[in-house]
Amino acid sequence: MTITGPRGSYDAVLLVSFGGPEGPGDVVPFLENVTRGRGIPRERLVEVGAHYSAFGGVSPINGQNREFLAALNADFDGAELDLPVYWGNRNWDPYLVDALRQMRDDGVGSALCFVTSAYSSYSGCRQYRENLAEALDIVAADGLGPAPRLDKVRHYFDHPGFIEPMIDAVVTASSRLGVEGARLVFTTHSIPTTTATESGPDGDGYVQQHKAAAALIAAASGQRSSLDPEWDLVYQSRSGAPNIPWLEPDISDHLSELRARGVPGVIMVPIGFVSDHMEVVWDLDTVALDHASEIGLPTVRAATVGTDPRFVAMVRELVLERVGLSDARALSTLGPMHDVCPANCCPNPRGSKPACCGSD
Repeated sequence: MTITGPRGSYDAVLLVSFGGPEGPGDVVPFLENVTRGRGIPRERLVEVGAHYSAFGGVSPINGQNREFLAALNADFDGAELDLPVYWGNRNWDPYLVDALRQMRDDGVGSALCFVTSAYSSYSGCRQYRENLAEALDIVAADGLGPAPRLDKVRHYFDHPGFIEPMIDAVVTASSRLGVEGARLVFTTHSIPTTTATESGPDGDGYVQQHKAAAALIAAASGQRSSLDPEWDLVYQSRSGAPNIPWLEPDISDHLSELRARGVPGVIMVPIGFVSDHMEVVWDLDTVALDHASEIGLPTVRAATVGTDPRFVAMVRELVLERVGLSDARALSTLGPMHDVCPANCCPNPRGSKPACCGSD
């Protein structure tokens, strides 16, 4: 129940994710957790929560994490890697603090965290590190024993285990669309432009990393399908105040622009997401695809990596890499990324807070 290598030793892996409601009564409390401290009126949360009604008030993300957890356990077992895998969420049950309490009670002294976000950004990395630090303080305050020591595996936006399934997904989507010269439109969550500028150790990491991943996928899939050699990176799921600049263009606006330019078809590639959660099934599969249909633009959405065996095996590879038992694999010139976040990387826009798994 421990893995040891020249770079360290760990007793467990902790799957760290966002969380989501699992029934109609959970929706507004969940959204209150997500937006706490941002002063968003309850009426607005009720309005946003209506999106969940199309899915019975249930976000797909928790079910997908259960499947991913089962796949991780099966992969570890098959590779004879005797490490238990725990799961904790930022915003809904199972919460991080509950996962850490269970780990403490099980005698876990140290664990590696795998975050279901592949890129550098405040919301995709440092905020999770802050959540983990807060949960560790709560567990330590119980007085029932030491909380586990936590580190995290590195960002994996250009790891073959992420890129290769996305290439296959694009090729499959191209076959479904059946249009010569379709345009690849890579999508990810919009974030404030100031946050994007400050992301990563050297700034602008969020956009640069997405562009690096998109370029890899576009080049390889273009060798296997008849695609437009040009591609775009666009944004979706904006949630901020209208007076604050966020990354653009929006996916629906961009589809209209492509239609006006006579593009024959579009494949939306959700590289910002590792599974088909609400931003995918609502913002893309519902809103964006409905808009594409209305304007007469043939459009399909490529699959996310989900529980693809290569993506699942990637987690095991990152664990072995972190302890020094395997070499790092990265397909772009940006990687392999750091596995200890540098000081001031992806700073909190609302002020400094304690964070673990980093040098500050």
